[in-house]
Amino acid sequence: MFIGEYNHSIDIKGRLAIPAKFRAKIKKGAVVTRGLDNCLFLYTQEEWEKLANKLASLPISQANTRAFSRLMLAGAMDVKLDSHGRIVIPQYLRTFSSITKKVIIAGLFNRLEIWDEQKWNTYKLATEKNSSEIAEKIGELGV
Repeated sequence: MFIGEYNHSIDIKGRLAIPAKFRAKIKKGAVVTRGLDNCLFLYTQEEWEKLANKLASLPISQANTRAFSRLMLAGAMDVKLDSHGRIVIPQYLRTFSSITKKVIIAGLFNRLEIWDEQKWNTYKLATEKNSSEIAEKIGELGV
């Protein structure tokens, strides 16, 4: 399970160190792709296959399912840890997420989210400000 919030930096070559506590989980490989809210999603190979199979089973006759599948699948890239526990984030994904130097890696149970630090702080502040409203909506879903 991925949980927690971690501050890291990405170097000029697009290399990002994965927090040490998560490296064993992605040792066999992972997939990084466009996420929602202009962040990146990083999945273990196993979790990625589950998601990709669900996306592949969606009806292609619906524009929203095609669009979401394209966002997630066409933007995906296989990544491997190097000997220093880093992955390379491709330039097109860094551009999509506005990642330049300072990065937040957030653990969200079955995936990691990779955020530009400034975007994360803005998002987190707005979410914290609206936490009561969000909790009420989530409560309607039975959580």
